[in-house]
Amino acid sequence: MANHKILVIDDTTVVRVKVREMLPSGNFEVLEAKDGLEGLNLIRQEKLSLIMLDFLLPKMSGWEVFQQIQSQPTLRKIPLVIISGRKEEVTEKIPEPFEYFEFLAKPFDQKQLIDAIKSAMTKAKQPRQEPTQLLAAANSAILATSSAGRTSAAEIQVLNEKIAKMQAEIDSLKKQLAQVITFIKQKIT
Repeated sequence: MANHKILVIDDTTVVRVKVREMLPSGNFEVLEAKDGLEGLNLIRQEKLSLIMLDFLLPKMSGWEVFQQIQSQPTLRKIPLVIISGRKEEVTEKIPEPFEYFEFLAKPFDQKQLIDAIKSAMTKAKQPRQEPTQLLAAANSAILATSSAGRTSAAEIQVLNEKIAKMQAEIDSLKKQLAQVITFIKQKIT
């Protein structure tokens, strides 16, 4: 029986089959999802050892799946390899260095796949701050550096709310842009 469950979320059958064939036989059970929505459902249902996530997917983009994973502490602990033929599409949304996941460029060979999996497993074990801890640390830094404490907690809260609203708008615009790009690509091909 397989020791590790690996989920490959990619809309290309060839990539999913290639990953299955490149992994050492007997050690891995490979689950497949052809779109982001199906992948996210499997992430929530299965006890996974690793997730391989394509960044450009139908129904729900890899970026949206990534955000869902990051929003839940238990899912964030699963080693993650993001795969894409265009690294710049990933770095537009997630700046380097990639501290908590590994990036694997398409096309890839067996050695690159195995190295990416090992690296993702190492990175997933690294301790990380929770988003709320980061916000609290930022607020403390703002209060500490403001001269004579002139920045009040209420002002910081207002600024944080504005930031949250702007980030939601940015995420919405990015989602719309991704949908437009996907639509255009479908019409071109």
